[in-house]
Amino acid sequence: MDLSHIKTIVFDWDGTLHDSMKIYKKAFLEAYQYLVDHKYAPKKVWIDKDIQKFLGMNPKEMWESFYPKLSQEVIDTVSPMISRSMTESIKNNEAVLYPGAQEILAYLKEKGYKLIYLSNSKTYYMNAMDEAFDLCNYFDIMLCSEMYNFISKKYILERIMQSIPKDVVMIGDRDIDIETGKYNKVMTIGCSYGYGSLKELENADLVIDDIRKLKDIL
Repeated sequence: MDLSHIKTIVFDWDGTLHDSMKIYKKAFLEAYQYLVDHKYAPKKVWIDKDIQKFLGMNPKEMWESFYPKLSQEVIDTVSPMISRSMTESIKNNEAVLYPGAQEILAYLKEKGYKLIYLSNSKTYYMNAMDEAFDLCNYFDIMLCSEMYNFISKKYILERIMQSIPKDVVMIGDRDIDIETGKYNKVMTIGCSYGYGSLKELENADLVIDDIRKLKDIL
């Protein structure tokens, strides 16, 4: 696949550059234990695969998928618990990028690509990641779904398409990332090492099993 015409690279974050389970699993399980202790949810043994499916969703989608019976009042209590736990983990240097991720960002930046961070996250999380990994040294634009009232990523990218250099490629590990690219009629690269299934990536123009493979194609 010829990508020589690409000028802008849009990156998903969790499951693409950041190995999110390292900090999300702990936060999720702490919040779930609170729900069990207060009889808002039944006791359950969670396996990684079941927790991973929430990564890539925006918070609204996550809670609807996780347990639709929860009231907004309970969600408003539990959601900040996850945020606090993840913030603490990031500050304690527990957040981990995939091997070679930072080097690839530096390589692409040096080659002159315009790099865009696009995450289905809250703003606090994006800012914490920026501080932890000096992301502003690499990304020209950093966007998250909370900045747009948690609309779908495909609509966020649509809003900025006219202001970024063409052509564009979207890189991510979940079906929402591939859908975001297809909706905006741009090239897509799926990351099979992340949290999505191979089926989720079947419509991607290219699939890679290591973020470092970008050096061979861009």
